[in-house]
Amino acid sequence: MGPTKPMLDLERVRKVFDLSSNYLVATGGNYRDDPYPVWHELRAQAPVQAGKVHELAGITEDFFFHGLPEPDRPHFSAFSWDACQAIYRDDATFSSSPVAVDIKGGEAGVTNSLLSMGGSEHRRYRGLVQSSFGPARARWWIENWIEATVHALIDCFVERGTAELNVEFCAAIPVLTITSSFGVPVEQALDIRESLSRPDEILRILQPIVAARRDQPQDDLISVLVQSELTDEEGRAQRLTDAEILSFSLLLLAAGSGTTWKQMGITLAALLRRPARLQAVRDDRNLLKAAIEESVRWAPTDPMFSRWVTEDVDFFGVRLPEGSVMHICLAAANRDPQRWDHPDEFDLARPIRPHLAFGSGPHVCIGQHVARAEMSVAIAALLDRLPGLRLDPEGEPPALVGYYERGATAIPVVFG
Repeated sequence: MGPTKPMLDLERVRKVFDLSSNYLVATGGNYRDDPYPVWHELRAQAPVQAGKVHELAGITEDFFFHGLPEPDRPHFSAFSWDACQAIYRDDATFSSSPVAVDIKGGEAGVTNSLLSMGGSEHRRYRGLVQSSFGPARARWWIENWIEATVHALIDCFVERGTAELNVEFCAAIPVLTITSSFGVPVEQALDIRESLSRPDEILRILQPIVAARRDQPQDDLISVLVQSELTDEEGRAQRLTDAEILSFSLLLLAAGSGTTWKQMGITLAALLRRPARLQAVRDDRNLLKAAIEESVRWAPTDPMFSRWVTEDVDFFGVRLPEGSVMHICLAAANRDPQRWDHPDEFDLARPIRPHLAFGSGPHVCIGQHVARAEMSVAIAALLDRLPGLRLDPEGEPPALVGYYERGATAIPVVFG
């Protein structure tokens, strides 16, 4: 039995998760066109090309995103399924970080975490928490935190007959789930969401929780981390430091709170704009898994990630110099017609097969199963509790926007 549902201040939720403050211009958030036609053209020209994805697409402004702008390095971009998959699987040649990290001696931070590790160090640290995020532990997340969060949010608007699902629902679920798994109360969870660009503020909230869990572990994620033992290459075991625990916590907040929110919005927007498909999912909940997997293939919220080339190498007919940046246009790979028939269609009957929305290889997203659980529980709850759920005919239909961070605009709905 999960904890009592938290009381939420809906007005503060709207303010904290305001769309205008989250689709950042720095990552191409003001981009309103469909990028896929140009990505299709680029993939057809060559699987790997010299240049940044947006520059090759004819966009002249520069962005700050993973691997960008790095003006002093040569840049290359991959667009085909085969090329992108090969990059993800070869973390020796394509490193996740341009420099070595020092998680033991360094300060707590997202860049000083699993995200930037490689090789045996990455495997050891990832192994500490892998089981807490695997498919077998999805029920732990659902019963302890996801269900309570989802229903608390629906309680805020169920009697109203209308809602804006992107901000009032989708945006809040992941960050409230993650912070709840840390043992953070709702009021402080919203403080954390407001402080994502100020890690020191988040650390101030989390440090006392880490100390408390060292004294008295509970059934939560911080307790898993404080009780974990890392075995080094000499076979010596030791507990994680506060910096290691806090770095991992910051990574989860940064990586999970925005991506799952936007992907859930993309999924709902795709279904609501296709009422027949929404009705099919309502009638047969087995189709919900297919809808989520098709959404992350068809329109991943993070369409590009980058790696750093560790040695001179010939790759798909292109010479890559050591130190260059390789951009993985995984969204183009996810619609490669060599792998999928009619790849631009949002098709619930499409056979499910691996895609790259959660990455691949050693750095495949550790939270992917939690993200799937959040989306599945959330959408099922909406269909269960909001009869006749449909887009508000008087509102603006949701559209997908952004370049390196894609997401839906407002999703106004009516029901009842």
